[in-house]
Amino acid sequence: MVKKTLDKDLDRIVQIEIQTLKATQTYKSLALALLFLLLVWVFAASVIGASEHSTLVIIAAIIGGYMALNIGANDVANNVGPAVGSKALTMGGALIIAAVFEAAGAIIAGGEVVSTIKKGIIDPAGMQDSQVFIWVMMSALFAAAAWVNIATWVGAPVSTTHAVVGGVMGAGIAAAGFSVVNWPTMYKIAASWVISPVMGGIIAAAFLAFIKFNIIYKEDKIAASKRWVPVLVAVMAGVFSSYLIMKGLKRVWQPDATTLIGLAVGVFAATYLIMRPLVAKAAAGMENRNKSVRALFTIPLILSAALLSFAHGANDVANAVGPLAAIVGTTASGAVEGKVGIPLWVMVIGAVGISAGLFLFGPKLIRTVGEQITKMNPMRAFCVALSAGITVLIASALGLPVSSTHIAVGAVFGVGFFREWITERRARELRAELRGTKIHPESNLPVEQEAETRISQKKKLVRRSHVMTIAAAWIITVPCAALLAAGIFLAISTFTG
Repeated sequence: MVKKTLDKDLDRIVQIEIQTLKATQTYKSLALALLFLLLVWVFAASVIGASEHSTLVIIAAIIGGYMALNIGANDVANNVGPAVGSKALTMGGALIIAAVFEAAGAIIAGGEVVSTIKKGIIDPAGMQDSQVFIWVMMSALFAAAAWVNIATWVGAPVSTTHAVVGGVMGAGIAAAGFSVVNWPTMYKIAASWVISPVMGGIIAAAFLAFIKFNIIYKEDKIAASKRWVPVLVAVMAGVFSSYLIMKGLKRVWQPDATTLIGLAVGVFAATYLIMRPLVAKAAAGMENRNKSVRALFTIPLILSAALLSFAHGANDVANAVGPLAAIVGTTASGAVEGKVGIPLWVMVIGAVGISAGLFLFGPKLIRTVGEQITKMNPMRAFCVALSAGITVLIASALGLPVSSTHIAVGAVFGVGFFREWITERRARELRAELRGTKIHPESNLPVEQEAETRISQKKKLVRRSHVMTIAAAWIITVPCAALLAAGIFLAISTFTG
């Protein structure tokens, strides 16, 4: 009795210590985030100098830095989460790779010119008062940042692009009425809430099925790996070369469709020729086990995480600094412009802010995406990464405004639900094949018990609670960001009177 009581008391002490350490880490992260925003203040003030609108621009820069922190905390998890969950990368390694490539993508290939009216959501003609336009952009940016912050706090990966879209729409309506909104564009964005995750999930599940039936379920897994792993890695290389050019290097180079396809085919062929002997060498002497096959996907998975991070930094940094650049441009010219260049100092704030947010707050969402939805391994995570690249390419070709966040998370769910389906199917096949046999040859369990055990695993492969939480967050992102932005704009209008 004494021992049991002592064990319970020790357990309570350990739990208290764990929670105390978590709280301390949270306070440290918040303090460092505030320090970053203070540095943004100093940096922006030193660049801008004394001018008529310097205070306004500095405030906007701080809000832009706040948005960049939240993008790093939430959005980047989709690129490295599966790699961490599969143990291909440690949390520290993932944070370093993502931070370096996100910053590199933002500074090297970030959008030189960004539409100040995000994705054509509102009509600039309905807002010619430059002061009103500045308040709209500032309200939209602050509302989007606040909403992504809330989503990160509850552990829901959301689309930062949709948050900015909702913010611009809400502030625009508050400023100029419903007629200023481009509703057909909004309908397309609403449709992407379904299209993005479904397409990502189907493609990821299809690749996992291909790997299962052509490698894992073969009698000689190593021979099958030598045949198909080079092909799959070559497909990834071809897809990611196109993805990188279309989404990450569009500022530097914009080739036509024929050139892009030719380049992708050339990269595919070159990668296949390189990978075939490398995979054969790596597979030599491997045991004929699933674990051996998974190891062959580890390095390609790490490379895909780096490339996804680069493309994300180049493409989504505009969510943090686009409205800020609009404010800077409008204060400088005194007129509302449809497009505006992004100054280098603004891009630096976005790039550094995304990396800082990733280090300070990113691990929570990385664990959600990589570990808490469904169990990952390098093979499954490879399918998720490949699905993300292919889905974006297909959507871009069709002109669909999909979200990379929705695609990646949908791909994770697709992999999990496919695992449930294939586990149940194989359990039923097992029961049919071994009917009349009392003991299963591998597990030494009664056949009925073995089959029922595999079927019952279905409930454990995907956490349904995360499905509902994430889906709900996706659906309400645009309206919540819109309401927040409208409220902030009305408050500013009332205060400035």
